[in-house]
Amino acid sequence: MLSKTRGIVLHALPYNDRYSIVHVYTESFGRMSYLVARRRGRKTAAPQALFLPLSAVEMDVEHLNTRDIQRIREIRACYPLTSIPTHPVKNILALFLAEILFRAVRTKEPDARLFEYLYESIRWLELADEGVANFHLVFLIHLVRYLGVYPNVESYRPGYCFDMMNGVFTGLPPEHRHYLDEAESIIFHRLLRMNYANMAVYAFSRRERSRIICRILEYYRLHLSDFPEIKSFAILQSLFD
Repeated sequence: MLSKTRGIVLHALPYNDRYSIVHVYTESFGRMSYLVARRRGRKTAAPQALFLPLSAVEMDVEHLNTRDIQRIREIRACYPLTSIPTHPVKNILALFLAEILFRAVRTKEPDARLFEYLYESIRWLELADEGVANFHLVFLIHLVRYLGVYPNVESYRPGYCFDMMNGVFTGLPPEHRHYLDEAESIIFHRLLRMNYANMAVYAFSRRERSRIICRILEYYRLHLSDFPEIKSFAILQSLFD
């Protein structure tokens, strides 16, 4: 059955000398895997440049529910990525965030709200001139809303700490070790108020930003089953060191 869908490229993996398997989060089918020929040149139906991490694409696909790996008939960019592949910070952020999505978003059920969030977020990253160093913080903290584990923001009070296991702010530290102290909780509460439009206003030191992302990844590991260590995290850390 031939279908049309938009998609966000998450990961491309060589399958053999001729083909790659490309993992895409699609608007119509959720997360899907596609077998793609590794040919190069203008005449190929699937140019390799369209499979860069976080590329937003439109696809004509052969989709069969009984098949684990689908095929792409034609593919084209929803909008050209010129800044993300060439900007050193944006490029590494795209690698890092695509790896997180590859590990965190596994469902084959479509989710229109999640897809639209990813689609518009990539557009923000492509066009952003300011606040790029905070983009991944905003992206990840708001992504958890669509993953069903968004913190209880209303529970915050000055002096409270954040219980990461239960996703709430509490007056006393919990008995387990997965919580943010008062100083970290103040920063985390600030982060919850950030969005793409105001991210340039918020200033964090390198140490604060490094600590924040470590704690966000800890939150992901606590709430998402089998969420592994992120390999590109070391590259991201070196970028801001």
